[in-house]
Amino acid sequence: MTAGWGFSCFIDDGEQKVLFDTGDNGPALLGNLKKLDILPEKIDKIVISHEHHDHFGGLFDLLSINNRATVFVPFSFSDKFKIKIRQKTKLVEVTSPQEISQNIYSTGLIENNPDEQSLILKTIRGIGVVVGCSHPGVGRILKIAKKYGNIYGIVGGFHEFSNYNLLEGIEVIGACHCTQHIKEINENFPEQFEEIKAGDSLEWD
Repeated sequence: MTAGWGFSCFIDDGEQKVLFDTGDNGPALLGNLKKLDILPEKIDKIVISHEHHDHFGGLFDLLSINNRATVFVPFSFSDKFKIKIRQKTKLVEVTSPQEISQNIYSTGLIENNPDEQSLILKTIRGIGVVVGCSHPGVGRILKIAKKYGNIYGIVGGFHEFSNYNLLEGIEVIGACHCTQHIKEINENFPEQFEEIKAGDSLEWD
């Protein structure tokens, strides 16, 4: 796999194929999808967490292959995408929490600098949360996710996060990407911590 400074998570719920963020560049994204036997043209939904390039850098290369996917972007920076996205591609400007696919929901736009959205997954084991960088704060994201049920797992970047007690009771903690205190999270939750690298997969049912 090609690793880089960025984040992208492919989610297959058995009904729809959803890509959350697209990493920092197109060739790496498309190359990794190929290695994982994921056909880019079969992706149904693309969700962009926030406006930093390492989370949407691969988007336009992907859309050059697949213009049927619906793209969900926080409203506050959607203008940046309107100019570049082809007319055939449906762009959804996200403000409040909404359904992305069956059992997959957006937290809605959480205000910050930058604004950000995360994904909430309903699974047999409980609620899974997928975050980009957590700029608005892990606590604010989890507060919204808990409205859907008990939190089972969380995966993604925990930017500037150090309030470790918020993770108590979560069975899978996949801190990666921009997490400054990843060592401390691992030390606090050695049984729950999952080291996430490019190409890793988790089954949450």
